Amino acid sequence: MRINAILIFLVSITIGIHTQTLSSQTTQDYFDTIRPEYSGGLAFETTAFVEKYWRVAGNTGFNETVYFIEKHLKSAGYVLEVDAKDSDRFVYRIEERPMQRPTWEPVSAALAFAGSNELILNQETNRNMVYLNSTSTPVGGIEAEVVHIGDVKDLEQIEVKGKIVFAEMSARELYQTAIVEDGAIGLITYNNPSYLQPEKNKTSIQFRSLRYNKEFPVWGIALSFEAKERLLSELEKGKVDVKVDIQTKIYPSTELTVVANIRGDKLPKESLVFSAHIQEPGANDNATGVGAQLEMAVLAAKLVKSKKIVANRTLTFLWGDEIISTRRYVEEKEKRTSDINWGISLDMVGENTAVTGGSFLIEKMPDPSAIWTRGNDKHSEWGGRVLKEKDMKPHYLNDFIINVFMQQGKHANWEVNTNPFEGGSDHTPFLRADIPGLLLWHFTDQFYHTDNDRIDKVSQETLKNVGIGALVSGFTLINGDVHFAEELKGTILKAAEERLKAEFELSTASIKKGNSKADEIKILTTWANWYQDAIASLSDLISESDVEFQYEIRKGQKLVGEIASDYSEQLKSL
Repeated sequence: MRINAILIFLVSITIGIHTQTLSSQTTQDYFDTIRPEYSGGLAFETTAFVEKYWRVAGNTGFNETVYFIEKHLKSAGYVLEVDAKDSDRFVYRIEERPMQRPTWEPVSAALAFAGSNELILNQETNRNMVYLNSTSTPVGGIEAEVVHIGDVKDLEQIEVKGKIVFAEMSARELYQTAIVEDGAIGLITYNNPSYLQPEKNKTSIQFRSLRYNKEFPVWGIALSFEAKERLLSELEKGKVDVKVDIQTKIYPSTELTVVANIRGDKLPKESLVFSAHIQEPGANDNATGVGAQLEMAVLAAKLVKSKKIVANRTLTFLWGDEIISTRRYVEEKEKRTSDINWGISLDMVGENTAVTGGSFLIEKMPDPSAIWTRGNDKHSEWGGRVLKEKDMKPHYLNDFIINVFMQQGKHANWEVNTNPFEGGSDHTPFLRADIPGLLLWHFTDQFYHTDNDRIDKVSQETLKNVGIGALVSGFTLINGDVHFAEELKGTILKAAEERLKAEFELSTASIKKGNSKADEIKILTTWANWYQDAIASLSDLISESDVEFQYEIRKGQKLVGEIASDYSEQLKSL
């Protein structure tokens, strides 16, 4: 009955709309135009270039990536902002800021048992063995005894001055006590999480960092499972001395951020922002985000210039330091000419999942699945805290993006899944500023943040699928008008009906097991409220004077409320 009611309602809203159309192109039109053009070739080429470097803001790899992006933007017709004319629609800038702390990059490193030529670790094969912000050892290396502890409290009983502390924990827990207070000369740690399958991926090292402290410089080495086992085996035999030779660069630098814009033709002061961070040393994380977004920016310019696609609102592409650059772009309103309507983050978007595991994920804006995670919803192994109702961000963006990517998934026989909000990437600054924002990514990845996250774990086909889905989503949104709002309303109503039905079935089973009816009705009601507010958010796409569509929005909200009320009454009667 309810499905029929929704279908009747959807037919009714197509009548009597008077708002001026911005674009006659549909989502399917964008798919038809973009699919033949977006090969993933430039995305893969960029990924291969970027992943060669250990990247952190201000260092060689980070800056070389910026210049690589700039080269391709210029070739695509983007003009440096300071040289641009008012008539130029394709512009970019590179923002430069002095860094409060020096940048860092590794040069070389080796760990061996003293008196032996056999290496335990070598940076040529384990690029993550040295902690970020580690200082250099004396030229030629240093030899010292390794002291194994099980807990920081062990340092109260063990003399470590002039020695190297080894523990299976984060170096951050050890730094103050072992280095600053007790005079240890360095740290060796192991703490790869279980989702990395360390017993299988024995050479993987997940990158680690120390806080830079000029007064107490220190170096740290992170071990692979294999190296950890070797060291433990030798320690069981007695006293162990090792030779550590680390060379790094720590120097003042400038932080760079790239911002490229395709200025909107009709509504230039409204925009969608794509964001991808450059820093981190891996291929999938996040050279793939950099690459996919660069091909998107290049292709978008080509399609707009050739008039195959229009761009009524402004389309922005941002590359920089994770969260920091995006947050700054959001906050520094005086440096941009457009307000931000939507934000989409590309992070780990090119995985060969047959090798890495997991699947492509859309991390949703905060919805009730981040309060009650059940049924088909599940968090990734990265994890997320339980949210509260006040944290909810109801908006049409969730179901719109999911719908677009499901279409691409069906077309390409490509798996697309979702996860409740977890945070930790470039979508969070948008959300904190009450801007609709979500994340495109992959998880679980057994090579996440490890030195085995290299180009052989990347799939050009995945880069292609993500790039197509993201660019189709972007053009649909920046050209969205009342007709798009009508279509999207149907998508949201269908999603609402399916969600409320699923939650009703879960609640029915829960009540039959003896759980509280009131609690289960609360879950159902919260979902209904979320979807009613998501329908209301469609008003962003239409004129305030469009009274008829505002009326249709209220009708849609009422229908969702009626479905939820019917289900609630059934739950009460159980």
